[in-house]
Amino acid sequence: MYRNATSVPDSGYRDVESTIRGLTQDYCMAFNTGNYDQAASLYMNDGSLMPPDREAAQGLKSIERALRELGDQGYQDLRLETTRVDFSEDMAFEIGRYAISIRHENGTMSSDRGKFVHAWRRLGTWGMIADCWSSSLPRVTR
Repeated sequence: MYRNATSVPDSGYRDVESTIRGLTQDYCMAFNTGNYDQAASLYMNDGSLMPPDREAAQGLKSIERALRELGDQGYQDLRLETTRVDFSEDMAFEIGRYAISIRHENGTMSSDRGKFVHAWRRLGTWGMIADCWSSSLPRVTR
């Protein structure tokens, strides 16, 4: 179900890029299946989740709690599309687009889409150190 980051080789550019892309898809799968602890485990211990219009969450427990709150608020069907990965030694950044559906308390659905940036660090395995995103939609439609 989820790949172990240590089992994926990352000695060259293609390997690092495919590792990061794979971990990002693992993150989507974990979030979409309600495995917020698994999603949070992809962050470094001192990682930061910086969602728009909310306070940042730092550290694994805080990130897990923030992800769970998003899920409880109806956020679902997260899709992340990586468009760029650059790296040097033990640091990488990833840029891409996201789309997500939101089920509201009254049963209606809305969606959001935008862009994201992930910063990754490798200390034996790759882990996210920063995760932030912003909507491409006007605030009125969200």
